[in-house]
Amino acid sequence: MIVRWAAHRSAERLARWRSAPALHPHGVLCSGTLAVADRTDAGWGVPWLDRPGSYRVTVRWSRALGLPRRLPDALGLAVRVEDADGPGTALDLLFTSSGSGRFGRHLPLPRPDALAGPYSSLLSYRVGDRERVLAAFPVHAPGARRGDARPALWQELARRPVRFELRAAAADEPWRTFASLSLEAVRTAPPTSTVSFDPYAHDLPGLRPTGRLRRLRDAAYAGSRRGRTGDEHDA
Repeated sequence: MIVRWAAHRSAERLARWRSAPALHPHGVLCSGTLAVADRTDAGWGVPWLDRPGSYRVTVRWSRALGLPRRLPDALGLAVRVEDADGPGTALDLLFTSSGSGRFGRHLPLPRPDALAGPYSSLLSYRVGDRERVLAAFPVHAPGARRGDARPALWQELARRPVRFELRAAAADEPWRTFASLSLEAVRTAPPTSTVSFDPYAHDLPGLRPTGRLRRLRDAAYAGSRRGRTGDEHDA
């Protein structure tokens, strides 16, 4: 109880001071498409993942602490899938720059380059009958070489769509792709009117984040919204 109260108050004060979300205060909003492909291997046991479809998405890329771009920061990739389970329903998926190994996928990994490596959900999702981590792996343009200097995400988007493969894996499984994500346009997101993503409020049958740390995260989200808008229930 005390820890949740402290998380709420800290996030509220930081958001009020910044006039922006407590974490990931400034970001870039992208529009794009998420495509769930027709499966040729074993299904996931999740209706949304086991049927092909194409959905419009709003994606927010941001730096967790808001450090200058020249400094490494934990990077966030927040994805809202519109009408995922019918008109008016949304699915929110939150990814943070991370490693891809068994332990690295659970830890944020600061980096200066948005497209230098994967992003993961860090905490597990209940995917069908198993707990799995979700991740977004950037797909590099043909001819790009590892170590090449790359422009910022918004500069890259000005030249071509930026693509990610969305994958999932349990601790004893290899990564399996469940969808592709293509970002096609970008605009700056004003911190006072940015989209508020919430993976607990916007989930789907068979695809839900586990309850670990939920109360703590809910308290921090609510405090951040209250500090930014004066209403902790504002979405």
